[in-house]
Amino acid sequence: MLEMVVCSAAKVFVLMVCMISVVCCELPSEQVSAMTSIYEIIQNRSGAPFRWNNVLKNSNPCSWEGVGCSPDNSSINTINFNLFSIFTSEFLPFLCNIRTLEYVDVSYNYLSAIPDSFFIGCGKIRGLKHLNLGGNKLNGSLPNFNGFTMLEDLDISGNSLSGEIGLQLDGLGSLKSLDFGWNQFTGKIPTNIGKMNLLEELVLTANNFTGEIPVEMITKYKNLRVIDLSDNMLSGSIPGELGKLTSLQTLDLSGNQLSGNIPIGISNITTLQRFEANYNNLNGTIPSDLLGRLVELEYLGLSNNRLTGSLPLVLGNLTSLRYLNLRFNYFVGVVPPEISQLNLLTDLNVGWNSLNGSIPWSIVRMQNLSHLDLQGNNLCGPIPDSIGNLSSLLELQLGNNRLSGPIPDMPHTLQTTLNLSNNHFVGHIPINLLRLQRLEVLDLQGNYLSGHIPDTIRNLSSLRELQLGNNQLSGRIPDMPQSLQIALNLSYNLFHGRIPSTLSILWRLEVLDLSNNKFSGEIPDFLTVLRSLTHLLLMNNELSGVLPQFGNHVEVNISGNNYFISPTQNASPAPHRNTKIIDSDIVIAVASGIPVGLLISMLAIFISTRYKRIHGNLSTPNRIHNPNINFNKAMEAVADPSNITLKTTFSTFYKAVMPSGTAYLAKKVSHSNSLFLFPRHEQLVEELEVVGKLSNSNVMIPVAYVLTVRRAYLFYDFVRGTLHDILHHRMGSTLEWASRYNIAVKVAQGLAYLHECSSGPIILLDLCSKSIMLKSVDEPHISDIELCNLIHPSKTKGSLFTAADSLGYAPPEYACTKRVTAAGNVYSFGVVLLELVTGKPAVNEGTELAKWVSSSSEQQDKWDEILDSGVSETSVSVRNQMLAVLEVALACISISPEMRPNTVTMVQMLLSKRSHN
Repeated sequence: MLEMVVCSAAKVFVLMVCMISVVCCELPSEQVSAMTSIYEIIQNRSGAPFRWNNVLKNSNPCSWEGVGCSPDNSSINTINFNLFSIFTSEFLPFLCNIRTLEYVDVSYNYLSAIPDSFFIGCGKIRGLKHLNLGGNKLNGSLPNFNGFTMLEDLDISGNSLSGEIGLQLDGLGSLKSLDFGWNQFTGKIPTNIGKMNLLEELVLTANNFTGEIPVEMITKYKNLRVIDLSDNMLSGSIPGELGKLTSLQTLDLSGNQLSGNIPIGISNITTLQRFEANYNNLNGTIPSDLLGRLVELEYLGLSNNRLTGSLPLVLGNLTSLRYLNLRFNYFVGVVPPEISQLNLLTDLNVGWNSLNGSIPWSIVRMQNLSHLDLQGNNLCGPIPDSIGNLSSLLELQLGNNRLSGPIPDMPHTLQTTLNLSNNHFVGHIPINLLRLQRLEVLDLQGNYLSGHIPDTIRNLSSLRELQLGNNQLSGRIPDMPQSLQIALNLSYNLFHGRIPSTLSILWRLEVLDLSNNKFSGEIPDFLTVLRSLTHLLLMNNELSGVLPQFGNHVEVNISGNNYFISPTQNASPAPHRNTKIIDSDIVIAVASGIPVGLLISMLAIFISTRYKRIHGNLSTPNRIHNPNINFNKAMEAVADPSNITLKTTFSTFYKAVMPSGTAYLAKKVSHSNSLFLFPRHEQLVEELEVVGKLSNSNVMIPVAYVLTVRRAYLFYDFVRGTLHDILHHRMGSTLEWASRYNIAVKVAQGLAYLHECSSGPIILLDLCSKSIMLKSVDEPHISDIELCNLIHPSKTKGSLFTAADSLGYAPPEYACTKRVTAAGNVYSFGVVLLELVTGKPAVNEGTELAKWVSSSSEQQDKWDEILDSGVSETSVSVRNQMLAVLEVALACISISPEMRPNTVTMVQMLLSKRSHN
């Protein structure tokens, strides 16, 4: 009986607990009413499948996606509507009825305005600490946030807000973090950000702020941990007062117009972990005292400045350093052996300076080094024999130096690029190199290598480009890797005999250069069926017979072969363009018997004279780089098809090596194409001057130009290949996801920079994976940004977007509107994102990638089937991030241009996926 009483009592107790629990779980009626109103507004105005489609409107809002409640579900404290595809801001004032809110995130939607009632109502919520309005379409001037006295974190980045920042933030007494990046704000850097001066993070990147870095900001906000003022138009010097910010961890001043020396006061910031000031006009030396105390520094970037002097020995004391980028400066002296003390360093980039001496043998101790770039200096002597011990090395760039001796064994881990070109190496091609089965680019041209090419070269199953030109190689040409796609260059060697039939398997190959050897016999017919071939260079051999019929897309150069018979009249003659050698607007007549060298010299003199009558200056340097481009050398390169590196719909790219050994990329844009309309030379000069003054590390900006009557020649820092090259037509290795994601983010940032240019938006005519150049997998560059100033406005559609490079990238509205738009660029970028996520080209077997993905993505549980399985299956975190980026791509290729994000929002969306798990 007692047991029954106890049991009954227990049941009553449990029932009472449950009843109490139910009461505690009820939200206040005003919060339920507010969420019901928000539900109805978003459901009716959502621009995408409604996130709450499977949610009953009268259910507990605490169970809805994006709504966070207290532990007992008695109040709502979090609203996270990130990426909800919301087009209306009408719901925002209803949030203010939820007085318990602490966190509000409505980022990456399509909000074009914020109602005044939101600022009035929500400013009274005393517990609201986090507000994120970033990645929307807000425009106009900055609203007044003075009522938000308890707000600690404000993010309004990735919008189109403009004007100056005055006192709109002065009332934010508790503010600790402010992100206004990727807007269009102008004027001076604001110094009225919260009365209590508690600010810890200040991000103003990618705006149009001018003037100097205000000392007042430094003296007021002494708790700053992060300062990002990159990609603005700031001038003056770096203030030494920054040394007073003893808690600072990140300082990014890149992409401005800062000048003067690096202040010694920065050495006082012993907490500094990241210091970037790339792409400025800084000069002077790097003081030894500056680096001596920065023991926590992990990332140092001072590239593309005018720094001089030697590399400080105290670099070796920065034992926390992981990334060092000092390229494109004027450093002299030796590479200090002390640098080998940086055991954590993964990237060492001091290329394109004036360093001399030898490569220190101690560098082989750096076991975490993955990228080593010493190219473009005056280094001499041998490569250390033990360099093969660098067990983490992926890329080695030693080209354009004066290194000598035999080539030693290389690290077996190399997989992107091995560049030893234009040095003084001797001996045979070492067998060890042919064991690098993940290597993509092998460049040994411009040395004194002899002997034969080893048969085992066919084992390089990932190789896309092989440069062996200008050596002393001889013997039989062995089977080549079928993966070759960019180029096979065997020019200027001692090969003889017939062109081997083993080349017939290179169906991916675009450029085949066998010029300046002693090949004999007929040109084999199998070369005509290499379907990817665009350039066949056979000049200066001993070939004979009849020239086979090549397609119109192939340029063949057979000059200097004296035994060819012209095709009979009954045969279909190859087009004249197949043997095009020199620009027709430059050379009026060529007398037979003139040596090639003399002809090129005459050409250069002729062009130079005629050019000076058009325009007085040979080249126009911009503030990024002041190259010493030799005009005669440049014209020699352009006159020789063997220097062609890439041919696109509108341009031909050539490699031009200056007497100093520095390589540039020369782009020839022809007026003969009816699409082009050159304005007056003075007007075109003005346009190119504007482009030349741009400054962004993700955009391919000309460093010089030359104009003739019918052509424009633009010069760039040298790059080797395109995103299309590395993503498609490959065998064996696959571009890892980390590199793909990095490329996506940087291209998006470059595109946003162009669309938000202070001098006016630059809209790309043709954005595709072939127009994204790669210096390396970490350095993508958007090319052809000048074409918007060269194309006839009435012909920006039609024939333009039937070009092969554009198929699959043009948005559907272009067929009707006949004009390029910023939203169209976003669509094209979305297709590039799909290429990165799927590994498929924009058009595959007649099917457009965007249409296939749009159809396949209708059921979200099928999204895994869209991904490149060779990449997505490497880890769960990679798969999740790929799915997240796919979501961004789908937003970019929306059928309606209005539903696509703008470029700034697009960047923020991608950055938000950085740690997506």
